Amino acid sequence: MFGRPGGKVALGWWSEVARSNPFHAYLHQRNRARVSVRSVVLRLRAGDGNSKMSSVYINNSHAVDDDDFYDRNLALFEEEMDTRPKVSSLLNRLANYTNLTQGAKEHEEAESNGEKRKASKAPQMGTFMGVYLPCLQNIFGVILFLRLTWVVGAGGVLQALCIVLVCCCCTMLTAISMSAIATNGVVPAGGSYFMISRSLGPEFGGAVGLCFYLGTTFAGAMYILGAIEILLMYIAPQAAIFIASAAEGEGAALLNNMRVYGSICLLLMSLLVFVGVKYVNKLASVFLACVIVSILSIYIGALVSAFIPPDFSVCMLGNRTVNGHALSDNQCAKTVLGAVTTAIWKHFCDSSELNATCDDFFTHSKFTTIQGIPGLASGIITENLWSTYLTRGDVLEKPSLPSTHVSAPATNQRPYVFADITTSFTLLVGIFFPSVTGIMAGSNRSGDLKDAQRSIPIGTILAILTTSLVYLSSVVLFGCCIDGVLLRDKFGDSVKGILVVGTLAWPSSWVIVIGSFLSTFGAGLQSLTGAPRLLQAIAKDNIIPFLRVFGHGKANGEPTWALLLTACIAELGILIASLDLVAPILSMFFLMCYLFVNLACALQTLLRTPNWRPRFSYYHWSLSFLGMTICLALMFISSWYYAIVAMVIAGMIYKYIEYHGAEKEWGDGIRGLSLSAARYALLRLEEGPPHTKNWRPQLLVLLKLDEDAHVKSPGLLTFASQLKAGKGLTIVGTVLSGNFLHSYGEALAAEQTLKHLMDKERVKGFCQCIVAHKPRDGISHMIQSSGLGGMNPNTVVMGWPQAWRQSEDPQSWKTFINTVRITTAAHLALLVPKNISLFPCNSEPCSEGYIDVWWIVHDGGMLMLLPFLLRQHKVWRKCGMRIFTVAQMEDNSIQMKKDLATFLYHLRIEAEVEVVEMHDSDISAYTYERTLMMEQRSQMLRQMRLSKSDREREVSYRWPDHSNVRRMHTAVKLNEVIVNKSHDARLVLLNMPGPPRNPQGDENYMEFLEVLTEGLERVLLVRGGGSEVITIYS
Repeated sequence: MFGRPGGKVALGWWSEVARSNPFHAYLHQRNRARVSVRSVVLRLRAGDGNSKMSSVYINNSHAVDDDDFYDRNLALFEEEMDTRPKVSSLLNRLANYTNLTQGAKEHEEAESNGEKRKASKAPQMGTFMGVYLPCLQNIFGVILFLRLTWVVGAGGVLQALCIVLVCCCCTMLTAISMSAIATNGVVPAGGSYFMISRSLGPEFGGAVGLCFYLGTTFAGAMYILGAIEILLMYIAPQAAIFIASAAEGEGAALLNNMRVYGSICLLLMSLLVFVGVKYVNKLASVFLACVIVSILSIYIGALVSAFIPPDFSVCMLGNRTVNGHALSDNQCAKTVLGAVTTAIWKHFCDSSELNATCDDFFTHSKFTTIQGIPGLASGIITENLWSTYLTRGDVLEKPSLPSTHVSAPATNQRPYVFADITTSFTLLVGIFFPSVTGIMAGSNRSGDLKDAQRSIPIGTILAILTTSLVYLSSVVLFGCCIDGVLLRDKFGDSVKGILVVGTLAWPSSWVIVIGSFLSTFGAGLQSLTGAPRLLQAIAKDNIIPFLRVFGHGKANGEPTWALLLTACIAELGILIASLDLVAPILSMFFLMCYLFVNLACALQTLLRTPNWRPRFSYYHWSLSFLGMTICLALMFISSWYYAIVAMVIAGMIYKYIEYHGAEKEWGDGIRGLSLSAARYALLRLEEGPPHTKNWRPQLLVLLKLDEDAHVKSPGLLTFASQLKAGKGLTIVGTVLSGNFLHSYGEALAAEQTLKHLMDKERVKGFCQCIVAHKPRDGISHMIQSSGLGGMNPNTVVMGWPQAWRQSEDPQSWKTFINTVRITTAAHLALLVPKNISLFPCNSEPCSEGYIDVWWIVHDGGMLMLLPFLLRQHKVWRKCGMRIFTVAQMEDNSIQMKKDLATFLYHLRIEAEVEVVEMHDSDISAYTYERTLMMEQRSQMLRQMRLSKSDREREVSYRWPDHSNVRRMHTAVKLNEVIVNKSHDARLVLLNMPGPPRNPQGDENYMEFLEVLTEGLERVLLVRGGGSEVITIYS
């Protein structure tokens, strides 16, 4: 702040300098004004005076002493402070930014409303607790404990390693793409859906978001089925409600038990989620501890087996595996002491006597016992390297054991261990892939992270590396420690129903059983907690109208309705009742989600959008495309029909959002791709003028607004929609009279009016509003500047000036004629519908009638092409087409008709042809009378604009001009012929004559057009653009 003495010294100094330099004098005066204003401000701030001074530079509501809007150093910008805030205030808002819950209003909108948010607790979670551990918990799941050993047994160690490696590579590449997206700006809470939707747009975002939701929901069903399988198979088999009376019904009984207990479990878990989500979150660490303890017990058991292999004997009859449940006396032999038959005897013989009739394979084979867990140092991996795929109903066999040559078929009446499902490489991929999902758990918690842009990439990638290492090492350990027969025994029947992976665990198999049950139960709770919130986020974004109800919930924001829908969808998975059938379903939905994450990253990278600046720099578009390719390949490898169904579902959702969803502009990559594609196409179009075969009407529709900003002739847009049938370029323009600086708001309102009318008429295109002092200048500017590159309008549609004779202001018809001249100079075609109010609307199709074309002069084929285009629309589809042409006395009318028919045949246009002969006749008295009336009216109007002296010099009467008489004669004769032939036509198209070169005859030109179209209900005046628009060549 400058003091007053300093100010006086400064003024004195400037006064001395100003005496010697006029320019300095100017600066001196300006500085005096500045100091005086400053002194006023200082006095007001010091309390000198009670009145408030309103600044002329800012709104009256803001006083000069308002620090938010007045700054001495920014006075030049003070008028724009309300729309362009100071950098300091902008940075202050950004610094106080807090993550919003997904599904709330966009943070930009929330900031702009000016409401002060309540201070919220700053997120404090780091990489380890916020990303790494949640990802571990979601990735490790039921497949690791229930199916990984079976995958290794069926596919062999090599193929199992290949499956695990491909699936882990898929998730790793997806995590790299996700990290790039997650670090490209702030990701609100619920980040996975936010990333996809904001990167690919609302259509892809909604489709993929719903697929991700369905995948998460079916994952909950899979976890529940896994928990129930552990309960009924390994913890409490006696709890089964349905018990099969025969071996054939065991599978159906198991599925029914799974359905009953699964439904009960789903109901209880849903109630728990509904009542208290906080308890679910608190138990998450307990469930994660169970997972870690279970995995550690497997590793310790594998190391212990190298020195002390656990005793799990598998009974074999020849090379066939015997069901351990049949060994009630624990005797894997035919007889004991050579005379007493064992419990297994009666399963193969008709009695327990030694002389009983027995199964041939039983008679010729011997019982042997093998170790199910030979141990880490046994070398069993050599037998487990290769695949052993089985068909449903096949017996589990050990190829290295001797077998009898008796080929007795194994039936389910015998106590063998059978394959319950036909296995293949593709099936194993579909079943295993859910065990690597869950990589987005960290991004879903982005709202709780201290530094999400750092924690999400590091935590997610480390979690994938950890889980991949665990899976790969587990495959090798299982192949090294467990016999192949036991590996292929999915439910552990050969070891009396013990969980197969539990046989390797240390110190007891119950560590794995209890740990896997709790962890699977917890994973199901997490899925039922996350899926409703994801659906609520989609519903609150309001991109899918029929999901709006699921955006509501309890007073605290809990998604009640979304939870109900999630439970119903999960019940469908429960009713399937088979873990092996549910796993491929959710694999499809997760793979589709991962595919589009990779696509989003690749698009953003290739398009090089200015906003694409990820902090995570270890990505490349080729990695994203590789991840996308792997996702697509895995979808079709695991189940091609499920893949097609998932794509169809996503496609239907995409089209629904595109046509019926709320419009959202999120600055997504698809819009960027559209811009790049449009730019490329426009540059290609610039290479040369379009060929005649590619010519199509690109319309510029000129509409006029009244004083209330309503369109005067909306029928013009209806006609344009019928002509275009919703295709091609359409620009709807209007001109406002005035100054653009003062009429900007009116121009925006006019554009909104035009957009509303375009939506109503279903016209796809753009609208343009120009403000000009004179309408004719605005129209000229619009015709010159509309379009871009090769997408310029080539046809102008404008209305006929109604009641132009009665109008006191001649500007309307003068503007009309001026527009005709401008279109001619610009080599544009011109369409003028006369009596547009009588044209049919889109809801009134013409049931019959003709479209008559009067081909007077050649205009490039416009008159031939327009009826063809109109008949593509439902309004004119049932109308026939007639073409009339005029023959003079010297023409051969018969040959003309043949030639015209041949020409239409080559054009592939069906129409009736007629040649009208016009004989030379004397000019009638009616023609002279019409010409005289026209010229007298013109003279009267001209005299009204003259002064009194000029009026006296003007000749009061003269004979009609000969050229006007000839033109009137042509108009009258043509009108007589047209009315005679086409009085019943639905629409008449005829050539529009050009305006006179001398502007003084403009009034006569309008009169000629009136006479030419007199007595016709619907007329379309057509004026070609000077180029051919139709060709007979292919």
